[in-house]
Amino acid sequence: MRSVEPEIFLVARPELDYDELARYLGEIGGEKWLERLERGEFDAQNLAEFAGRLCYRSFEPGLNPNVTRIRTDQDAYLRNILASAHGSVLEHVSFSFVLHNVSRVFTHELVRHRPGVAISQESLRFVRLTDLPFWFPEWAQQDAELMKRAADLLDRMEEFQTWMAGHFGLDEEGVPFADKKHRTSFMRRFAPEGVATGLVWTANVRTLRHTIEARTAEGAEEEIRLVFQRIGEIMRAEAPALFGDYVVENGAWIPGWRKV
Repeated sequence: MRSVEPEIFLVARPELDYDELARYLGEIGGEKWLERLERGEFDAQNLAEFAGRLCYRSFEPGLNPNVTRIRTDQDAYLRNILASAHGSVLEHVSFSFVLHNVSRVFTHELVRHRPGVAISQESLRFVRLTDLPFWFPEWAQQDAELMKRAADLLDRMEEFQTWMAGHFGLDEEGVPFADKKHRTSFMRRFAPEGVATGLVWTANVRTLRHTIEARTAEGAEEEIRLVFQRIGEIMRAEAPALFGDYVVENGAWIPGWRKV
């Protein structure tokens, strides 16, 4: 048994092609909007603003005869997007995370959030377990008898994984990969649901806002709560205008505007 901690890696974020934006805006006469943008650091916010303004052609007054004045401050513009629940424009803005050393308990909870996400998870049909990485919450670590019994149980399960690999001869020369996959698929049935795994999880901002709220709530499972508290912190740094309305109370992230 190997004790691990869940880790979050932000591996992809939006990146705008400003030349193409300029080419489009030149077609409609909205080039001056680009001059107001802070390029590069907050591309996620710029993309959300662009998508929203395209809906009403509100890059500048007069491009749409019905629009005679506009908000020129991005924070104010995006606050209005959130306040008016114009959440569809947030679906264009996606971030990809590697969630490392999270349990299959966690992943079973996470897959309930289906809209607006993409998931690629480590497959224990292909990846053979040689040890059993496992996360223990702080309260469990403080219980000496619990930890002793848990470690003994996990060590026996780990030993059984090693025994099966030898029994099936998986490391002998010339074993076809299909045979290894078949046996490994069987062996994973004897791994605990709490065994640590990893996945790439991509979600758009609309989904992120909902999931951060739902999975940091006080009644949420403690591991997923820990992970999404950290994701909330990452997103507030990445896109403060889109995540700055949250108030954190006892670890729960409560948005100023819900159901955007």
